Formats: sequence, structure tokens, C-alpha cells
Amino acid sequence: MKKILIIQNKRIGDVLISSVIANNYKAKYPDSEIHLMAYDFTHGVIQNNPNIDRIISINEKELKKFKNLLRKIREIKKEKYDIIFDPYSKLQSRLICKFGGAKQTVGHKSRKKIGNLGYYTHPVDILKVKTQPCGKAIEDRIHLLKQLDTFDSINYEPKIFLTEKEKEFRVPMKYQNKPIIMLGVLGSTPQKSMPYEYVAKIVDYISATFDCYILFNYSPNQKSEADAIYNLCEYKNTIILDVYAPSIRDFAVLMNQCAVLVSNEGGTVHIAKALNKPTFTIFSPYVNKDDWSSFEDGKFHKSVHLLDFVPNAISELTYEKYKEIEKNPRELYLQLTPEMIISELKSFLKHHLE
Repeated sequence: MKKILIIQNKRIGDVLISSVIANNYKAKYPDSEIHLMAYDFTHGVIQNNPNIDRIISINEKELKKFKNLLRKIREIKKEKYDIIFDPYSKLQSRLICKFGGAKQTVGHKSRKKIGNLGYYTHPVDILKVKTQPCGKAIEDRIHLLKQLDTFDSINYEPKIFLTEKEKEFRVPMKYQNKPIIMLGVLGSTPQKSMPYEYVAKIVDYISATFDCYILFNYSPNQKSEADAIYNLCEYKNTIILDVYAPSIRDFAVLMNQCAVLVSNEGGTVHIAKALNKPTFTIFSPYVNKDDWSSFEDGKFHKSVHLLDFVPNAISELTYEKYKEIEKNPRELYLQLTPEMIISELKSFLKHHLE
């Protein structure tokens, strides 16, 4: 029996898609013991996953302190892992791989051409282009898995494993008479969030066109921003304000009761897909759509990106201007008008709501 560690110290969507490593390894080796290390706020997407035997919780800020990192390396070494997979591939996780005592370590080579420096026994190049409908981010993780073994059958789809009690959850009775659209009104970061006035226009279009409720989704620290968007909306009677998911696990449970997700690109999109819910994703202009547009067929999962409408919007920018916009993409976001988004959203919602 082999003991495996997967390190994914990043955001919610990254943790969920990295669980495909555990799912596929456990499918071939059911007696293996698999641990997954992740930031404490991301655990909701991997709880109850039968392919993960233990979740190792770490705090993002605390792990950045060198003494805490050394302590964590010592703990990892005591576990005597046979294999460590490192999809995160940043300095902290690389040091854990180098000094964690595992027989085999697999991770991505540095993009800065500084060499492997002995971090991994199996350093792997990041794929240049995607070849699977799952998107390059998932394919990169499966590529790590395949460095050590052959897998005749690969399941590329991340899954959320709800408990029976969670599946029985229902929204209040007064909202059960119409389909509910979960609307991700804000991205996980300001760079992934549309201008407020654009979100309000999309809300008003949905409210005026479809017989449904709209449930705002946002993180607890974004309430004032969500309220600002709500105040810009003309049709407020369709918006649900008294139902809220305070944690990422609560969001998954609530999303399971909704008809579709319409959202800025981020972890919530991956959760909805893992629950087999239709998704309409609005990408930030600086995000590479091929990396994260998983399982899109234009009907069940659909997305829009500025480059779909203005192909040269980014290629004509200078490097300096691109780095500036990467920090504040509002200038590019303003080119992705509500009219562009609604032109694609209309057929998607018509298909899934009518």
C-alpha cells in the first residue's frame, strides 16, 4: 500500500480540480492512502470525498513564516510518504517536496528557467496547449499523475460529494415555485469582477425576460459590494436576499438546489460543474480561457471572453500595458459590454429555463 500526498495550497477551484489526482489514483489503487494539503478556507470542496483519506489543513499567512514552514516539513517527513504530487509548484511546496523525505516527487518545472534544483524526482513541463475538453488546468494535473504510472481509464471530471443530509436541503418554500439562478455577482478577486453597472444590467435583463428568482452569491467580506450592485438593479423583486451561503460548503449545498449558475470565472464555476449544474461563465479579460474553460460544449457549459468578440484586444497591447491591466482590468472589462454577454446568455437561459 502506497501513501500519497497532494499539495494544492491555492484557491478553491484549484483545490477542487486537483482532487482528480486523488480520484484517479484511488480508482486504480483502492488500498492506497491519500492525503491532500490545502488552505483551511478551501476544505468545503473536498470534504466527504471518499478518495481522500485525510485533509491536511494549513493557514495561508502562517505557512509563509519560515519557522512554520520548517515545522510543516518535519511533520511531512514523519509521515513517510511514498509519493508527493505538487500541482501548486511554488517555493513553499517545492521545499516540502525537496526535504519531505518522499521516494518520488512530481511537480511542474519553474517557468523562470531556473532549473529543477532538486525539488522533484520527476520535474514536468507545463503543457503548452490543451488537448482535452476538460481544460488545460485539469489536464496539467492528470499529466503529473501519468508521470509515475499508466492509467488506462482517466476520469477528468472533479466531483463534489454531498452527504445524504446535504442533498435533502431545500430552499424556503416561497422560492420553490420558480427556477433559481445562482448569480456570482463578484469574482474571487477584484481582477475577476465585472463592473457593478454591468452586473446590474445583466440582472435586469434576466428579471425582465425569464420567470425565475436570482440568488446573489458573494463571499462574506463582499457584502457591501453586493449591496451596491443590488441598489443599481431596477427589478429588485426577483432577487433573493434572505438566503445566503456563509461557507464554500454551504454554497455547494445551495447550488445543488439551483437550476443554473451564471458567474464571473472562479471556484464557484468549478463547484457547479462538479455538481453537474449548467454554467455560464464570464471570464476576466486577463484570464486565459483555454486554461479554465472546462467541459464546454456551448449548451450545458458555456462562457464568454472579450477575445470572443474583440480578438485583438490583448495582442495589440504593449507588455507594460498588459501588466498594468492585469492588476486592474476594468479598462478591458468595459469593452466586454452587457449587450455582448446578453447576446450569448439569452440562448443559454432559454434552453435551461424554458
